[in-house]
Amino acid sequence: MTVLEKEAEMEELIGEGRFLRFRRRGAWEFVERTAGHGVALIAVDEGHLLLVEQYRPPVGRRVVDIPAGLVGDEGRTESLEEGARRELLEETGYLAGRMELLTEGPPSPGVCSEVVTFFRACDLEKLHEGGGEPGEQIAVHRVPLLEAREWLERRRREGTMLDPRVYVALYFAQSA
Repeated sequence: MTVLEKEAEMEELIGEGRFLRFRRRGAWEFVERTAGHGVALIAVDEGHLLLVEQYRPPVGRRVVDIPAGLVGDEGRTESLEEGARRELLEETGYLAGRMELLTEGPPSPGVCSEVVTFFRACDLEKLHEGGGEPGEQIAVHRVPLLEAREWLERRRREGTMLDPRVYVALYFAQSA
């Protein structure tokens, strides 16, 4: 057993908010979600990658990302696939005819216990403009897949932060 594994047995709650708990295991501090499981979506519509952009208070900037959100939060009882469909529709206005489970893993295992499940959204139908729930102010971008890397680089140079998951989306979109 490693030192970190031994220290994991000594856990304390440092603080708790509405959505997160701050914990210490031995010398390691991290956060965990109080409810919900993360989902992220790779959605390509007629050769265009669907991306979202919104202001993110923790980094104090606008961030380009893939459609994503929480399943099982706010007292919802839904499967990961149902929650992923809901998030895609809320954020982008697109309904997925079918979903394909791709992979799952921890996006930031050094600081958070969260696990995110990635789905490919297929057979898309646009129902409305998207934009998220009230107050989210999500901008939807439909970026030609063949121009996505250049588009992302241009946005980065303009000062917009890019969530690395956009590159995960490019990988899966190009390997479909």
